[in-house]
Amino acid sequence: MTKLLLSIHVLAAILVVGPIAVAASLFPRYARQAASGGGDAADRTRDASVAAVLHRICRGYAVAGVAVPVFGIATALQLGVLTDAWLITSLALTAVAAAVLVLAILPRQRRMLAGGPDTDTTDDGAPQALAARLAMLTGVFNLLWAIVVVLMIVRPGSTTGA
Repeated sequence: MTKLLLSIHVLAAILVVGPIAVAASLFPRYARQAASGGGDAADRTRDASVAAVLHRICRGYAVAGVAVPVFGIATALQLGVLTDAWLITSLALTAVAAAVLVLAILPRQRRMLAGGPDTDTTDDGAPQALAARLAMLTGVFNLLWAIVVVLMIVRPGSTTGA
């Protein structure tokens, strides 16, 4: 049973988090190009369509992403490592990554698609500034997941680890 749970957990992480990371990373470029006013109308329309699809990917896969920690916790219960520091740290970082996605990335993507100003007063409202902030948040999201992956592989202090 442990091998099945672990397999589902790893597959879910690869098939769900990977597409979010890629789509969220590509979104700022296409949204900025769509809003920039440069190029011809057909290019801006295409860029806006690509940005909309990337946002839908992020939003849809975010819902499916719940499977990753659910199967991870089930696996940890089976292995008896639920109270290990590396796992608690991984869960905390996963929660932070989810919060960054749901509370910062997805709303900013939505605002960029709508063409509205960002509510953050440090942004000047220009598409370039909004896209730069979104790219930075996406980088943080991706870095958090990279740290979680390393913790899952290294498992410091684990009796089952490397």
